[in-house]
Amino acid sequence: MNRRWATLLPVFAIATFAVVTLGILSAAVNAGTFGYDFEAYRGAATRALAGQPLYDPSVGQAGGFALFLYPPPFVLGMLPFGVLPADLGSWVWLILTVAMLVAGIWLLPVGARVRWSILLLAGLSWPVAYAFKLGQVGSLLLLLFSAGWRWQDRPGRLGLVGAIGAIVKIQPGIVLLWALLTGRWRAAVIGSAVLVTAAVVSTLLFGGPGIWLDYITLLRNVNDPISTPHNFTVGAVAFQMGASEAAAGALQVASSAVVAGLVVLTALRSSATTSYLVAVVGSQLLSPVLWDHYAMLLLLPIAALLDRGWWWTVAIPLATSVLVLPFGLPPILYPVAFGLTLAALIASDRRAARPASAPGPVIAAAA
Repeated sequence: MNRRWATLLPVFAIATFAVVTLGILSAAVNAGTFGYDFEAYRGAATRALAGQPLYDPSVGQAGGFALFLYPPPFVLGMLPFGVLPADLGSWVWLILTVAMLVAGIWLLPVGARVRWSILLLAGLSWPVAYAFKLGQVGSLLLLLFSAGWRWQDRPGRLGLVGAIGAIVKIQPGIVLLWALLTGRWRAAVIGSAVLVTAAVVSTLLFGGPGIWLDYITLLRNVNDPISTPHNFTVGAVAFQMGASEAAAGALQVASSAVVAGLVVLTALRSSATTSYLVAVVGSQLLSPVLWDHYAMLLLLPIAALLDRGWWWTVAIPLATSVLVLPFGLPPILYPVAFGLTLAALIASDRRAARPASAPGPVIAAAA
């Protein structure tokens, strides 16, 4: 990268991020779709403050408006939004999510050039813009995963990151499993203690053990990895492309088994950075429902790959960018993007682990 481009990159990244984000949000406000998912969080907080049930176990499908599908302890962090007016709460949450995304990029343990490149890719990313539009928690997860990557050898911080991730979405708790597999016992114990404490507090405040039964019932009703509309799991995409439900289900089970195996194998045999990021990607692929905005978390492994000099991998987030959006984003792009990222992570780690070739013998010139 020449000096002029290195100077212009921060300006270009900030401008792109600002212009695209403002454009998407303006369109969402005009269409009345801004803060679609935030209403689920605010609604749960409002019900909690009013002493009403957090969950409706009769719901049968994910994706509905204001449907709260998060663990009970997550409501603890959203209680302030239960007392704010809905419109004000939406904008406060948006400001926080943008700040969390920027903070997550700033925390990445990579070079400055890579950080600016990731901000640029975030500005072009449809999953990022869509998460902002919906008011999703993706920015919070990116911040947590980035912090865990930076502080993977700080037990207290890593344990807290894994615990908060599990409180927000369950699957990010895989960080604590990764900590166990890689011998980071203190982090796993600290994270588990935080989880237990949060579970006890939320149980006491929000209605007793019954809230967990309602939550489990709701998840069982809505987490269909095959037929849920707008789902991008391997099985769901195969089903959308014409596979039978049985065949798609078998493919989904097989792909989940492969991902779980890679998480365990890399934790035992790969570098800490690679295995951690494989666990991050795996946390999304092991979810029975994979929404398109989950792909924003691929910015983390892409940062590692760029830092290793694998610059061709910018094509992965660009494949789901706003530049491609006018031409349509085929559903198969998402599982392919996740799978290709996993493959690149493992391949780059193996290449870095190869011993350097020994130099050949030096032949002295004839006198």
